[in-house]
Amino acid sequence: MKKEILVVDDEDSIQELIKVYLSPLNVRIHSAFTGEDAVKMYEEMMYRGRKPSIVIMDLKLPGIDGIEAIKRLKDLDPGANIYGFTAFSNSVWASKMLRAGARKVIPRSMGFNGLKEIIQKSLSERMVVMH
Repeated sequence: MKKEILVVDDEDSIQELIKVYLSPLNVRIHSAFTGEDAVKMYEEMMYRGRKPSIVIMDLKLPGIDGIEAIKRLKDLDPGANIYGFTAFSNSVWASKMLRAGARKVIPRSMGFNGLKEIIQKSLSERMVVMH
């Protein structure tokens, strides 16, 4: 069964690039464009027994921002595996995302290959833990 990844970003172009770079990982990617939609989608996926293995969260979103969305996801599922992926990765914003419950904040300046490597490593670590 394919692993599920929820990508939360309000830019279509970023969503598409993430899909392109992560597609070789044999994952099913779901897209949310707002923090509110991300929380609803995560909850629906949990209800169907297909909880996302990873959430990739942008910081600046319409409505609630990435920090508030992370808090709500962690309230819903304390085990949620959330990665910030944002251009606003200075220490203040990164620390806020981490305090909210993100596992790691990946600066967009690392690029999509850097994101792919981190996600691939996280997926393989979770496979080892599950066995």
